[in-house]
Amino acid sequence: MDLRKLKTLIDLVSDSNVSELEITEAEGKVRIVKGGGAIVHSYAPAPVYAQQPAPAGAPAAAVAPAGAPVVAPVAAEVGHTVKSPMVGTFYRSSSPGAKAFVEIGSAVKEGETICIIEAMKILNEIEADKSGTITRILCDNGQAVEYGQPLFTIE
Repeated sequence: MDLRKLKTLIDLVSDSNVSELEITEAEGKVRIVKGGGAIVHSYAPAPVYAQQPAPAGAPAAAVAPAGAPVVAPVAAEVGHTVKSPMVGTFYRSSSPGAKAFVEIGSAVKEGETICIIEAMKILNEIEADKSGTITRILCDNGQAVEYGQPLFTIE
């Protein structure tokens, strides 16, 4: 994470009512805590796992040494994933008794409201960023969601 981005995050936390912010990216993890006028930040680089070359004449699929993390191949996602633009509470409808904005199989158009995320007592309508059909709903009603967490799959 570059220093300009880190400085911007520190300034955002100090100028807001947020007392703690934690962001995890590929290159590491940053946690900013505001308390008593002091801001503390830490940076931990993400672990890097190097693959060792197989000895000559050995089969291509080598067995991982004991204690090494086993990484399963990730299946390719089918369709477009709508991700949460903020941290908050996920709601499928505008009120507890109301009909859900979308169900599996619902056809949506780009810009159509598909859910609400409540953040700091503000209800934010989340819109589809692609037209298509909802194939998966990845969060439960009332569930806390993180920034970038997958919410729906649209095909």
